[in-house]
Amino acid sequence: MDREKEKQFEIDPKTYEWTIKAFSTLKSRLGVKIRLHQKEGQIQTGQIFLFNHFARFETFIPQYLIYDETGAYSRGMAASELFRGDDFFSNFLRSVGAVPNRFPGLLPFLAKEILHGRKIIIFPEGGMVKDKLVIDGAGEYNIYSRTAKERRKHHSGAAVLALNLGAFKGALRDIEEEGDRSCLQKWADRLGFVSAEELMVAARQPTLIVPANITFYPLRVTDNVLRKGVELFTGGLSKRFSEELLIEGNILLKETDMDLRLGEAISTDTHWGWWERKFISRLVRRIDSLDDLFAIKADKGKWADRMVAKCTGRFTIGTRDAYMREMYAGVTVNLSHLISRLIMMYVEKGWTEIGRDLFHKTLYLAIKNAQKDSSLALHDSVTNPVIYRGLIDGHCPGLEQLLTAMVASNLVEIDSESYRFLPKLVEEQEFDAVRLENIAAVYANEMAPITGAQKALEQAMAAAPDIDDQALARLLFDDELVSFASDRKRFRKKKHEAINSQETATESGEPYLILPEGKNSVGVVLVHGFLASPAELREFGEKLAAAGYPVLGVRLKGHGTSPWDLRTRSWRDWLDSVRRGYRVMSTFADRVCVIGFSSGGALALILAAEQPKGLAGVAAVSAPLKFRNKNLIFVPLVHGANVLTRWMSTYEGVFPFRVNESEHPQINYRNIPIRGLFEVRRMVEELKNRLPNVQAPALIIQGTDDHVVDRKSADLIHRKLGSRSKALFMVEAARHGILNEDIGGTQDKLTSFIASLKT
Repeated sequence: MDREKEKQFEIDPKTYEWTIKAFSTLKSRLGVKIRLHQKEGQIQTGQIFLFNHFARFETFIPQYLIYDETGAYSRGMAASELFRGDDFFSNFLRSVGAVPNRFPGLLPFLAKEILHGRKIIIFPEGGMVKDKLVIDGAGEYNIYSRTAKERRKHHSGAAVLALNLGAFKGALRDIEEEGDRSCLQKWADRLGFVSAEELMVAARQPTLIVPANITFYPLRVTDNVLRKGVELFTGGLSKRFSEELLIEGNILLKETDMDLRLGEAISTDTHWGWWERKFISRLVRRIDSLDDLFAIKADKGKWADRMVAKCTGRFTIGTRDAYMREMYAGVTVNLSHLISRLIMMYVEKGWTEIGRDLFHKTLYLAIKNAQKDSSLALHDSVTNPVIYRGLIDGHCPGLEQLLTAMVASNLVEIDSESYRFLPKLVEEQEFDAVRLENIAAVYANEMAPITGAQKALEQAMAAAPDIDDQALARLLFDDELVSFASDRKRFRKKKHEAINSQETATESGEPYLILPEGKNSVGVVLVHGFLASPAELREFGEKLAAAGYPVLGVRLKGHGTSPWDLRTRSWRDWLDSVRRGYRVMSTFADRVCVIGFSSGGALALILAAEQPKGLAGVAAVSAPLKFRNKNLIFVPLVHGANVLTRWMSTYEGVFPFRVNESEHPQINYRNIPIRGLFEVRRMVEELKNRLPNVQAPALIIQGTDDHVVDRKSADLIHRKLGSRSKALFMVEAARHGILNEDIGGTQDKLTSFIASLKT
């Protein structure tokens, strides 16, 4: 490409940066959440970035991410017809780095741009792959081409670009080693470098192709205001355009995760042998432009040039196939992938119907299998138990959303007992209709290259029919451990450092499950207090386990991780934690006793008021109905001010935390979120209303001079309990933590209470 034509496509920094800022502002107002996954430095060192293509708007995203990470400008290809005029849009495309995809001398131009520090973005599929079908029946990678109306491989331009550029850089390095300064200066002048030294800095950089995968979750097939609005103003839409507005409008306007995952970089610098490098070095000395390098042919010209061209052609196929595999291996596996592929696997086995319980159980086992495979890139819907919680019982929003879409598309029928698979699941659909007509096939096709996910499903299908309740319970408890690790990671970001660095807790915040040898008719669930963690009652739990009782130490949501975590939780989240612990313990013992300390005691009583099946008894130690600190009356006011401040600005609130001087700093948070105190008050109000519904045997223990909880609380709780069998013990103590400190024989009283429940 000559200098005059190059000038037509010069990037305008002001327009480019304005576009980046405009998109950044727009992004914060869209429903789509863009999440970049990369190894450290991949964007900095990568030069040619390849992406799969599913939605039109995604073609603008990589440029934004690359600039945001590195400050580098990017070049991308656009349809040649968009550049035919000299109008505003054509000029805008040129100014932000777009180049016509059929431009003469395109690859040499891009090679020069890379040498000058530009990044190149290519969508090698050559069009949107709406069906996500990238592997054919023979296991070969290929895609459907709308223009050719047949399946084909990826375009190989990225491979040709990388191979020729890598060869050119290698030749320059060889020429430098031989000391030919005049040749290097010639190329520096030709390529617009100030000096040969500046050119060689670029030539020493490895030529790296970075295949990347874009995965969306969830895909929705319901209508949206964007499609309706365009149809209203245009008076009608083509079927294809209507489908694209519906799918992409939902991605943009509704909460959707867009995961961009960079795969392993592919270097093209190592392909060339010593004799090939000699030929290339001679060629580079002889030619005058990069156009000449890219123009060599395998069937004409000098013998050495033909050999280089033949090698380039051979390496091109291998490189193209390598980046195809790596691109599709980068799928971020989500819940909809597993659901859809599981349905297709049952259909392939000839099943036309499956019991709902078995399907839910199989899907849950597949998730747990996938979590154990470190080779898989998993979406939060598969790694975060909060998102897939309730799946075993069929009450999972992600499952319900996808099945609702499948029912609407006549893919599945649902009744109270089973899921029925309809013939449409395996019927071929038009390319521009498949996303609307068979979303299950789209998801299943996208997951097809991920053998680890396929294996997770196969193992789950084999295990699900015979798995027992205790094995499932162990997996449910594992979810609590996974959730703990996830919460810790989530609240360890830079914005959390100031508060986290002040924390004094050193004991583990993990929940625990202790199952002694033999069988005991009574199991125990221990519930720690506000600001603490399961470690608070761990020593007592081990004592109970030594006596033969199975014990589960619950972690209340928001605890044992960071005060920032607690700030996001409600008392109902805490109660749900207790419910989950109770469910797990119920499989290891015929009857369960729930013991709670402080706020944990209040939660234990609220759970007991629900009268869960198998409840043997409940004990509450230092449970609050009244507090010694009268300033708590102002908590709702301060919490309201914090909420208002956050709503009106990005500030975190007028008084988001207050310092807590704890009796047990090695266990408790040092910083109390005001939101947490507000939730404690709400929990206490709920407890007052629930106490009459407690029917199980109950034990209330309270310290006489507790500096946190007013001793009157114990008497009030005892009087309001609906239990026929109830007891109240007052312990002479000026401490709040009478349970973990075992003051006044508190632990023996509780142990005796548990023993009494066995008869």
